[in-house]
Amino acid sequence: MRIRVFTAPRMADAMAMVRSELGADAVILGSRRTSGSVEVTAALEAPEPVLAVPPAAPAAPAGVLARHGVPHQLAAKLEGDGGPLSDSLARHLSFAPLPDAAGRPLLLAGPCGAGKSLTCAKLAARAVLRGGGAPPLVVTADGQRAGATEQLAAFARVLNAPLVSAPDPAAAAAAVARRGERQPALIDTAGCDPFDPAQAASLLALARASGAAIVAVLPAGLDAQEAADLARAFAVLGARHLVPTRLDAARRLGGVVSAAAAGLALTEAGTGPGVADGLSPLTPEWLARRLERGWSAPQEVSP
Repeated sequence: MRIRVFTAPRMADAMAMVRSELGADAVILGSRRTSGSVEVTAALEAPEPVLAVPPAAPAAPAGVLARHGVPHQLAAKLEGDGGPLSDSLARHLSFAPLPDAAGRPLLLAGPCGAGKSLTCAKLAARAVLRGGGAPPLVVTADGQRAGATEQLAAFARVLNAPLVSAPDPAAAAAAVARRGERQPALIDTAGCDPFDPAQAASLLALARASGAAIVAVLPAGLDAQEAADLARAFAVLGARHLVPTRLDAARRLGGVVSAAAAGLALTEAGTGPGVADGLSPLTPEWLARRLERGWSAPQEVSP
């Protein structure tokens, strides 16, 4: 294990040094403020041997979506235009950047285990690494899952980002109201079954009280129809954007395509466990390559 101590004037600079020196797999062991600087202690495990596997040949566009479990009617629509698959995805699905969390808080909503807390941490890390303003306010409204607040608190301490626990919509609204001008706000929520009226009403009350934009977070690998149903249900609650997670682990993305076809705009993809760079912008070209070639290293498929 390699252990390094990085010293910089600001937390954002120290995190950038960690990323540059040790890469995305580095583990933050601790941080502390000294006179006029910040110290971050990070470690990197020695890599395990990897068996060389010949790269798979690119698949022909015809039949690609069927192999990913996309329903026949939707697959025929997306593959029936002829030409590159990326062009068809761009015509029939929506792609958009995430809304600016400095203008309106972002509320991450999804079923249990979708990866909302990790996505929240990734978005907070991105804001800190970009610099140029106050670190984002992180609000956790997940009082159900054991250790949820502690998990986010660990990330927030490393990023020097304020964390507020909000047990109810009024507390979340008060936290958001106290944030600084143009300070981004990210709200992590408990797992929500949008088909349960009580859970749906609770999520909607939280979004309305905090004035937040709901962003649906769904894991890749879901059954295509299940993903589409979930996407429609969150859209009814006001979600307009989708962050699919675990694209590094899922081999079939029929659920991602079906959820987007149900009316949510694809924004970012969770492509790894790294907090500093575990999100990739989703574009028609990126998604088409991922569908046609299957999963490969992020640097090989990045836009």
